[in-house]
Amino acid sequence: MLRTMLFAACLLAGLWQLGGAAWLLAKAELAQVLIADAWEEQLKTGGAAKPWPWADTWPVARLQLDAQEPLVVLAGGSGQALAFGPGLLAGSGEPGNLAEPRTTVIAAHRDTHFGDLERLRPGSPIQLQDSSGRWHSYRVSTTRVVDSEREQLPIFAEPGLLLVTCYPFDAINPGGPLRYVVYAEYLPGGESVQL
Repeated sequence: MLRTMLFAACLLAGLWQLGGAAWLLAKAELAQVLIADAWEEQLKTGGAAKPWPWADTWPVARLQLDAQEPLVVLAGGSGQALAFGPGLLAGSGEPGNLAEPRTTVIAAHRDTHFGDLERLRPGSPIQLQDSSGRWHSYRVSTTRVVDSEREQLPIFAEPGLLLVTCYPFDAINPGGPLRYVVYAEYLPGGESVQL
């Protein structure tokens, strides 16, 4: 009798854990659909559209790294925003703002949205769609690892692109000071890109 009760309790605990994991995955998938819908709404209306009413972020751009699927970029680099997608860091350049050019800085987690960032090589193409729907072309010029405790991100008065994630990519313990940084130069007058 005790064995049966212990077995049933373990089985229920296991099912509870599996259900929690399934709910988390389902929530993440639904969030991506809502974020993509908010981006499309924003392109149509021109105004910021939150993916759900209580969201503390909204889509600001769409990013395509080389031949990968495009990612919707969210406003801000908070943990809440980065949980759902790459984030445009405050103080960096606005995608597509060529009147007041500044380096655009986008960060994402190394084990989700920027998991393939290390595959980019000098010369790799990057596309960034701004809030008006226009695509801008960039080309990777350098990649490097920096210590965030010793260096700050270089933001220049030019329309470049910095992509940042934690490093190393296969770290077991997250949160170290190392960052993997990809710098891409803006390609002015590039052709329109249809994705």
